[in-house]
Amino acid sequence: MYPTTKQALMCLILCQSFSNLQRDIQIFRFNPEPEKGYVFIMAGEELQILVFGDGNWRFINETEL
Repeated sequence: MYPTTKQALMCLILCQSFSNLQRDIQIFRFNPEPEKGYVFIMAGEELQILVFGDGNWRFINETEL
């Protein structure tokens, strides 16, 4: 399984935004499990985001992982 086109585009947009804010991308991980299929991005030490296959995303906290 690979990221969807919408998911990949949103990841690019988010990573560019983090770069503009001078936030380092600490972790960029795609979970290929069919029932999950999300991308996890950790920027800086506090920003954690999940990007879903439909291109929607949300902030998360450590207790949700």
